[in-house]
Amino acid sequence: MAIRNNHVFKGHKTLLGSRYVTYAEVELPLKYELFSKSKDGFDWGHNSSASIQLAFSMLHQLSDIEFATEHAPQFCQEVVRSLNSRDWILNAADVVEWIEKNSDESRLQAQSMTMSMVKPPQKAKKVKRNVVKDVCRELSITQKNLAEILEVPEGTVSSWAVKNEIPRLGKKAIEFYIQNRKNQEVVDSYKNFVKLLQSA
Repeated sequence: MAIRNNHVFKGHKTLLGSRYVTYAEVELPLKYELFSKSKDGFDWGHNSSASIQLAFSMLHQLSDIEFATEHAPQFCQEVVRSLNSRDWILNAADVVEWIEKNSDESRLQAQSMTMSMVKPPQKAKKVKRNVVKDVCRELSITQKNLAEILEVPEGTVSSWAVKNEIPRLGKKAIEFYIQNRKNQEVVDSYKNFVKLLQSA
């Protein structure tokens, strides 16, 4: 069975942990309405429910719902689990080869008629991510707030947004701020716990 295109699946994790997967440069649909294993989006590198959700969506892109539903756990174990880096690329042809290997003969014949006409989803929007906006979104702050936190001019953060790139020292400062915020949450939780003990 031949696939007449060079489409690929691509995965990317942002600095702060957001996860994105595209197919043929278009964001891969989550397919919750067909297969609801995880409500936390996609993930990879292990056998979590989010990884199985990704396995289903990838298989469904290149096969039918019955096959994708039945084989998602196996595909996750054999393929998605091995995608253990922040950025990865997987050829559609390799996924098709896996589908062929794990299909029964009758299903394989049905798929062979459509596999050569694989197309990316039509209604999905093209992925246009901005690293500065991603950081602000995940921290629930504005670019102005980010500039104040990092103690740099607001124009500097705006420049990063335009270039879609944060310099290494900027990334380190953001990571330090996040860690500091987590530490403060731990301290606050401890103080609240002590207050509860004292009032008991």
